[in-house]
Amino acid sequence: MPKIFEYMGIVFFFYSNEHMPIHVHARAGEYESKAEFFLVNGIIESVRITNIPGRDPLKGRDLKNFKIFIEEYAEFMVQKWVDFFVYKKSISFEKINRRIR
Repeated sequence: MPKIFEYMGIVFFFYSNEHMPIHVHARAGEYESKAEFFLVNGIIESVRITNIPGRDPLKGRDLKNFKIFIEEYAEFMVQKWVDFFVYKKSISFEKINRRIR
């Protein structure tokens, strides 16, 4: 389970056996949601926030921070997903300590 980012107490990660579409999981405490990225010709056309079956979804401030972070870091997340799952590269973890907005 590679962790890729942490922002405002939310940990962003991939499970090691992921599937399409490209997506990232986010967990804060026992709450978890994911963001699915839909690309057209290599460009992110849309992002869909979804719930994880059997888990309580992010809510309140955590959900807001999740969405803000996704807006700012979507391209980085997609690149890390491609590097890890397609090119089999190791990826680095980054903790973001400054508030984005």
